[in-house]
Amino acid sequence: MDIVLEVADTFLFDRAYAALLPAPYHGPGAAAATANATFSSMREWEFNPASDYLSFAPGDHAWMSQWDRDNVWRQFVSLYLITWIFGLVVYYVCATLSYIFVFDKTAVNHPKYLKDQIRQEISQASWALPGMAVFTAPIFLAEVRGYSRMYDTTAQGPGLWYNFVQFPLFIAFTDFLIYWIHRGLHHPRVYRTLHKPHHKWIMPTPYASHAFHPLDGFLQSVPYHFFPFVLPLQKFAYVVLFVFINVWTVLIHDGEYVADNPVINGAACHTMHHLYFNYNYGQFTTLWDKLGGSYRRPNEELFRREDKMGKEEWERQVRETEKIVKEVEGEDDRTYLPGEREPKKTQ
Repeated sequence: MDIVLEVADTFLFDRAYAALLPAPYHGPGAAAATANATFSSMREWEFNPASDYLSFAPGDHAWMSQWDRDNVWRQFVSLYLITWIFGLVVYYVCATLSYIFVFDKTAVNHPKYLKDQIRQEISQASWALPGMAVFTAPIFLAEVRGYSRMYDTTAQGPGLWYNFVQFPLFIAFTDFLIYWIHRGLHHPRVYRTLHKPHHKWIMPTPYASHAFHPLDGFLQSVPYHFFPFVLPLQKFAYVVLFVFINVWTVLIHDGEYVADNPVINGAACHTMHHLYFNYNYGQFTTLWDKLGGSYRRPNEELFRREDKMGKEEWERQVRETEKIVKEVEGEDDRTYLPGEREPKKTQ
């Protein structure tokens, strides 16, 4: 994350902090030399590139604020804003592209599709992301200040081989932990407080991908942040994986059931989770669901376009879903679209 912070400082935050918290002198050159000795001794910041592969030389504004780049409060505020705004941009862009080009819009006629659902999903996500950023920013701060095991060059890491192994290792590590965290969020004492907001969407759209309670969303992201404190991770790989995770979260809510695969926990598996609650807790694979006895194979009809939104499939989903909602939540407090909505006729 220090690479992202360096980019943000160079092109945005240096000027912003110089304007909001201006220093009594400007620049590291002649003006600094004339400053009083006490103040000068407090300003020892020197530019050290975050990466040997890519760096951006700071401009004069980098020395124009009372908060230098290595000021812990500045770093925290900057990382909070980056986490919040970057997450919001990825969410809106990916969810919108998925909704326009991938999402099967006949899903809005499903009996369990909510009134004003997309507006509610967007509202929930927009409220959740700044809250999630509050919990996430301290972890990013610890990474930037050197407490993690992230490395830059191959020479600093375990070796060239690890540059390739780290990706499947990251997936396996996080998939295991997320399974148990997610399953724990379905415990009756936790579900209604933290996880129920995400299960409001029985027939989700891509905009439901980040529509969590803030603490719920953070808890499910903890394994991603925990990994580089336990095992080495290359800095650029971390940024790539951070983007991938956000995109994957959208993909498993897109309603396009492409992966009829017993190993991949794709959109079809995750649809089973939203419909039937107590199955398919995994994030990337079905491994831990199978070992933990919580795997439910997606209905065959989901992979036949002419049947997945057919009347027979809908009626089966509604019957079972209503039974499970009553068991898990008691009274169903959702507000569905009024009137009868006709599904596609089964061919």
